[in-house]
Order: sequence, then C-alpha cells, then structure tokens
Amino acid sequence: MASQYKYAVFGGGSWATAIVKMLCENLEEVGWYMRSVYTKEHLEKHRHNPSYLSSVEFNLEQLKLTNDIDEMVNYADILIFVIPSAFMHSEIEKISTDFSSKIIVSAVKGIIPESGLLVGEHFHDIHNIPFNHIAVIAGPCHAEEVALERLSYLTISCADQDIAQEIANQVSSSYIRTKISDDVIGIEYAVMLKNIYAIAAGIAHGLGYGDNFQSVLMSNAIREMKRFINKMHKMKRNINNSAYLGDLLVTGYSTFSRNRMFGNMIGKGYTVKSAMMEMNMVAEGYYATKSAQILNQKNESKTHLPIIKAVYEILYEGRSPKWVFQKLTEKLD
Repeated sequence: MASQYKYAVFGGGSWATAIVKMLCENLEEVGWYMRSVYTKEHLEKHRHNPSYLSSVEFNLEQLKLTNDIDEMVNYADILIFVIPSAFMHSEIEKISTDFSSKIIVSAVKGIIPESGLLVGEHFHDIHNIPFNHIAVIAGPCHAEEVALERLSYLTISCADQDIAQEIANQVSSSYIRTKISDDVIGIEYAVMLKNIYAIAAGIAHGLGYGDNFQSVLMSNAIREMKRFINKMHKMKRNINNSAYLGDLLVTGYSTFSRNRMFGNMIGKGYTVKSAMMEMNMVAEGYYATKSAQILNQKNESKTHLPIIKAVYEILYEGRSPKWVFQKLTEKLD
C-alpha cells in the first residue's frame, strides 16, 4: 500500500534487519541508519547484513544507507528506533537536527537507563515529541522467523489510531499480520518485562527444571506482569492478548530468544560477564531487570514481583541461582 511518509530504521541488529525486510515488501525506498561502517559497506557490496539474519538478501535500489544519523533524521518522516536501550541515549545525543515534528516508533525492548523512562516517555519528556506522534511495535515476533517468512503477528500501538494503521499497513505482508492498539505505555512495559521473565525461564531450564515448572512459572509471570503494568499505567486492557501474553510466551519458550539463552547460561553456572561475552549479543532483559526493580522500589505501595526480584538477586546481587529458585518455587502457585 502506497505511503505518503518516508520511513527510516535506526539500528543494525537482527530486529532492525527484520523490520527493514518487512518495510521493503511495501515501500519503494527505506532509510537505514547503522553505526557500523563495516556493516554498511558489507551491505552495499554483498546485499546482506554480515552479522544478523545474513540469509536475508536486500535489493540495494530500495535502501538508503548511511552512518550519518542526522542525514537519516532529515530524510524520513517516520523514525523507527531499534537500538538496544542501553545505547539509545548516546545515539540520540548524536542528533543535532530538530526532529520534534517527526513520528517516533519504538521497537526497543527496555527502559533508557540514563532517564529511567520508557522509550516513548523519554522522547516525550526529553525531546518534546507529542504523545500522539509516538508509536510502539510489539510481537509476538522473532526476527529469525521473519527472515524465514514464517507467519508472524505484530501489534502497532499509538494514541493516534490513523498513525498506528499507517505503520501497520507498511509492515504487513503475506507472512506478517498486524493489529493496532492505543495502549502505548502498557505495551512498552510488557515488551520490557517479558525479557525478564524469559531470563527466568532460561535460568530454570539451566538448573534442570522441567516443562511442568515452566508452565507454572509462565502462568505466574503473566499475572505478575498484569500487576506491574496496572500499577504503572492503569487502563482497560486484556492481558491475554498477543502483545502481552503471546509475546511473553514466545520469548520465554523459543530457542530463538536471546534472553532465554542468557538465562540458561546463568542457570548452568556462567557469570553475567562471561554469558554476555559468549553470546556476543545484547540481552535486553539484563538491563530491564534493574529498571523494573528500581521502578517498583520507588512506588509507595510496592507490587508483589517475586520473579523479577529473584532474577534481580541472581544478576545484580550475585546470589546462587539454585538457592534463589528454591525460594521462588515456594512463592508460586
């Protein structure tokens, strides 16, 4: 479907690559900013990302590639950020051109550490982007399955439903189904939290817990997610919808899940540092765990979050995964 807007994707990882692939199904040209000069030059020569989803081959005539973030901000109307939350602030700080009139789309799975804000809140509070110009892309959807063109589902959330539908139209295809929502903040929190629960699922697997316990863990996780989100942003929502429960399940169970993989390594005895070094990829749930713990501590009436607390104790307080999970099993039902 033809669009009146120019789109640009910011980021060079697997999810950024998958989103560019989706947009190329519908748009004549897609802007793509990446920090790595090597990745850009490799793409220009070999037509694929050398580090992520290398099986996806792009038509270079459809891509506007650059390592200059200002050039890409000036080019596009809709800016889709797919940069790990730990590095978002430093990348945004590179922008010297005014982007207050742009439509900002977050495909980032976490809170920006420097501000302690969700990505949408950060753009609103720090960069004066109106809330109705901020959108979120949520799953359940793994980049690897997009590369394989396996049927996947996305939820696009924005206060302006016309903008949400516009973005949904441009990422839709024969293998991508979309729906729209207005729960921008709730879905952003869900996208952040599901990575923490995926780490918990991975730790459980690494410790040798079976499918029976995993089902109890995920059942408790969705209820814990509901309590957290309702505390932070109460509105009418169905927590069993795909953007919440569906995304939680695929991230907690899939072999493609980097957060589950990270947790599995921790459960098997790896230190946080050694697990990160071996993965050579960012596990967003690591940073999200600290952010969620801090947010909950700031609340006057703290929410009961035993799974998040357990993951925090393991990752940030150095406690034994075996001991922490033995205690956790007593708190689940």
